[in-house]
Amino acid sequence: MVGMDGADVRAAADEMTRVLHPAREQDWAVAAGDLDWSCWTTAAHVAHDLLAYAGQVTGRPDAGYLPFDLRVNDDATPADVLTVVTASAGLLAAAVDTAPPQTRAWHWGPCDPGGFAAMGVAETVLHTYDITRGLGVPWRPPAQLCAGVLRRLFPDAPTGDPPEVLLWMTGRGALGDRPRRTSWRWQAAIR
Repeated sequence: MVGMDGADVRAAADEMTRVLHPAREQDWAVAAGDLDWSCWTTAAHVAHDLLAYAGQVTGRPDAGYLPFDLRVNDDATPADVLTVVTASAGLLAAAVDTAPPQTRAWHWGPCDPGGFAAMGVAETVLHTYDITRGLGVPWRPPAQLCAGVLRRLFPDAPTGDPPEVLLWMTGRGALGDRPRRTSWRWQAAIR
């Protein structure tokens, strides 16, 4: 199974911080693109998912998500939230890179460490895109990270420019003459 690794997770978090840290003084209470969440809530969601994925890889549950959650303090600044994202990405990267390749943990079925890394990268780059749209920051997701996500999570993706294809696959825009998708799901579990 094609997967990603800890270096990809770190690269996605580094890119998120690089592009969003200069906008840390803006109003992060605005909606993140087309999402119902604010930019602040969306960034906290990324940290939550990265930590949850790390817990799955290290805890190896086979029937559901571990019963714990990340809570980012309400008074955390956008810069603080980006630091929490970086910390959570580091935990996921370490979990993925130290897990034996045959490790499996639940994500709607058995998922390998590379699949959890790919989901972490997807959450990070897609929600960075959402936040940049909310804050009016011009940004394009990195092609190499998008290509890795498409290979691992969207085996049925059409060919084309990886960022544009990933944004289309996840309902964030049209792709040529293909209309914007209204529903989608990635395939993380190994069948």
